[in-house]
Amino acid sequence: MAFSSDSLLGRLTAAPVRPGELVWIGLRPARRAGMVTPASARLVAQRGIEGDRYKTSSNGARQVTLIAAEDIAAIAAFLGRDAVAPDLLRRNFVTRGINVAALKGMRFRIGHAVLEGSGDCAPCSWMEEALGTGGYNATRGHGGITARIIEGGGVRLGDAITRLDPP
Repeated sequence: MAFSSDSLLGRLTAAPVRPGELVWIGLRPARRAGMVTPASARLVAQRGIEGDRYKTSSNGARQVTLIAAEDIAAIAAFLGRDAVAPDLLRRNFVTRGINVAALKGMRFRIGHAVLEGSGDCAPCSWMEEALGTGGYNATRGHGGITARIIEGGGVRLGDAITRLDPP
């Protein structure tokens, strides 16, 4: 949701965001199939990620899902674990160093692709199955975001994630 640049909230959300880094890529080849974790991926504008089961022909809002490594650490802490494997969360990208919530409603670049944060990636009942009792509640508020692919291109591990200036 974009706020008027004249409002306090508009000025705050438009403030600089520290760049982050892409640290994990996960593709879901089929429903409930194990995740494939390549070192790079190709994003197709208005469609999805090559090799991922989710594809849209109507420029859907959930073409890519992102979660911060810092949120995965919080989920692990809420579950009383040392760590949670990213593939259990079924997100496409894990970031480090950038608050993905600050990318909602904004355009950002990863590698050669430009994306636009389209909303929250709310947990589903799968979290309870994958993480055990309490998994759903542990991910609430920490599930990351969804994004549309505005300009397709290649991404790879280690690519910078930078928010583009608001229009």
